[in-house]
Parts: sequence; structure tokens; C-alpha cells
Amino acid sequence: MAQNLQGRHFICLKDFTTEELYQMIELGVNLKEKVYTREPHKILDGRTLGMIFQKSSTRTRVSFETGIYQLGGMGLYLSSNDLQLGRGETIQDSSRVISRYVDGIMARVFAHSDITELAKYSRVPVINGLTDFNHPCQILTDLMSVYEKFRKLEGLKLTYIGDGNNIAHSLLYGCARMGVSVTICCPGSHRPLKEVVDYATEDIKKFGGKVVITDNIAEATKDAHVIYTDVWTSMGQEKEAAERLKLFAPYQVNSKMLENADPMCKVMHCLPAHRGEEITDEILDGPASIVFDQAENRMHAQKAIMALTMA
Repeated sequence: MAQNLQGRHFICLKDFTTEELYQMIELGVNLKEKVYTREPHKILDGRTLGMIFQKSSTRTRVSFETGIYQLGGMGLYLSSNDLQLGRGETIQDSSRVISRYVDGIMARVFAHSDITELAKYSRVPVINGLTDFNHPCQILTDLMSVYEKFRKLEGLKLTYIGDGNNIAHSLLYGCARMGVSVTICCPGSHRPLKEVVDYATEDIKKFGGKVVITDNIAEATKDAHVIYTDVWTSMGQEKEAAERLKLFAPYQVNSKMLENADPMCKVMHCLPAHRGEEITDEILDGPASIVFDQAENRMHAQKAIMALTMA
């Protein structure tokens, strides 16, 4: 049964039921088909999306701006230089004002508390474009991409290799909610937050799947249907780059790693990639890679989020 998501904020995947996430994924697939058949779908005709960027991103800006245009609306780009957000004006006041001008807000910020504060005082839906804690738009996209390739989600095994960061947190929430067994393979010093692991471990029990946190690469990749990686050094961590490069070197996604996975294993990366570090060119550009399908799907999945919450 279709759920009414009108007016809902999109802050974290655990805020939505399995059925609601499937609704977003299926709409994303449907809207993607409309793009390829050139079928107009002006679901948000005349609506405006305010796009707040404290942290820059190629994919997030282009996918949201193009997506809202295809839905019949307009995207308004607001960089940190354009706003007094959290500086001369409180986030509370900024949210109250901006939400009176637009029909939805997408914000890509550093601190997770900023996005929750925006949502608390906004009179329109707020979409989390990324925080230091999670990245729900990316992982909804990833689930849609896996669903496209396997025609199912429940019962699959996804292995994430790398830093236990905001991507790892959202993968734990999203995979567990959809019945995908998820393994996070990382150094002991860079594990995801225990509260997220505990939540996902409990959440996936109803599907009979499991959550595994390990530094054993062979165990993590064995029979994996999906191997997923991310950069080892994110924006704002540049001072740690040399140390991280040394620590994560054994975790590179390469052809040897794939030999241990399921024969039909797909490789994913949320981009941008540091080629030759977390992933080799051979794998990123190889037949197992669905990285650029995944990148395209950012727009389609985010269109589904906007269409369902802003309609």
C-alpha cells in the first residue's frame, strides 16, 4: 500500500519503514524510465527547492538541480557565502525564514545537528544532502542501484570496505531496514559508531540477516554480492591523509579481493574516487563496476524523495 510521505523530512533512513523505502526506490526506477522515454513528469510544477551547501559537491548539486527542473520546479543554490546560517543568524531563524520562501530545503552540511535544527523549525520538508553522521540520499540511491541489478534486496550480502564513516552509518541503517546483510570491514580504530551498529543489528533480525563488523578482509568479502568502498580521506580530514593512506592500504578494492566474492559480485563507490588508493582503475572501470550507474541514480532516487515529500 502506498504511504503518504507528503511533508515528511528526509533526515535518516531509519525514520522510514521498509515499505516506504521500497516506495521511494520503485518511484525512482519509474521516474528514470520516464527520462529515457522523454515522458514529461512535472510532478512539482512551479515548486522551488532551496539548496543549502556548507560543503560543496558536484553530484549533489547537479543531481538535485537537474532533478527538480525535470519535475517542473526550480532549484535555488545557496552557498555558505550567501547565507548567515549559524553565523550572523541562528539556524533556527534561518530555517523559519527560508522555509517561507521555498517548497522544500535540501541541505549539505558538516554537523548533523545543523540538519536536525533546520528540520525542527522548517515549515517545509528538509532533505539531508549529507552530514558528518550520515548520507541517506546516497544510500537510498545505492539500494535502488542494487535492486536494479539483482531485482531484489532481501537476502543479499553487501560488504563495505574502508572507513566507518557517514556512508557506513547510512549503509547500516538502510541495508538492515531492507533485509540486506551488511558487513563493515575496517581497521579497529575506525569502526562505525556502536549505537548505529546496535540499532542495525536489532533491526535486521526480522529478516534473518546479520550485521558484521570486522577487520578480516577474507571473511568480509567471502560470497559478497556487493563490495562497496569510499575514499579513505574525506573533506576536512586532509591533515590525516598520509596516516590514513598507510593504515587503509590493505583495504584496497582490487582484483584479488573480488576473487573471494560471489561470481556475480557488483562493485560500488559513492565518488569521487581516489583511483589507485581505495580502488584500482581495473576494478572501477571493469565489468563488475556499477559505479557510474550508481552515480546516475542519485538524480532519479532524489527525484523520488522530492516528489513524495514536496508534492
